[in-house]
Amino acid sequence: MTAAVAAFALLFAVSANAQGIKPGGWGFSIGIEPGIPTGNASDISSFEIGGTARLEYKASANFAVIATIGYYDFLGKSDPNVPGVKYTSLGMVPAKVGAKYYVAPMFYIDGEVGLGFDTNYESHTKLLFSPGVGYAGQAFDIGLRYENYSGNNNSFGLVGLRVAYNIGL
Repeated sequence: MTAAVAAFALLFAVSANAQGIKPGGWGFSIGIEPGIPTGNASDISSFEIGGTARLEYKASANFAVIATIGYYDFLGKSDPNVPGVKYTSLGMVPAKVGAKYYVAPMFYIDGEVGLGFDTNYESHTKLLFSPGVGYAGQAFDIGLRYENYSGNNNSFGLVGLRVAYNIGL
């Protein structure tokens, strides 16, 4: 949570001289992503932290195609049945593609689909779906989303915040 607050404060501290992505242009962003686990993940974790890199092609003034890859760590919480023991953290590598539609000059809705690769437990691959909303300023992109992972007789997700710095390419 501290990292999200610091990143949000940085949004207002950094000069807005960076160029926004223009139609027909490419953008790249790097973000920090804290979240709250849902579904089966909430049994072993109370908090998720991660980071992502996103490539964006702005096809028009209102529409962009996006591709995102990163790493999430669902931090293990204490096992209520065994005092002093914590669950193993769940590592997840999301790889997803999708679209971003600007409903107003800087406000958007987006959706992504892809795969999530479990790095800690049984190395399962899960189908992932992620709808969200956000604000894309000149230098920063702040988004809120729900992300669902399903497959291998397991379903879980997260409600996450992405605070990212935009780099025009």
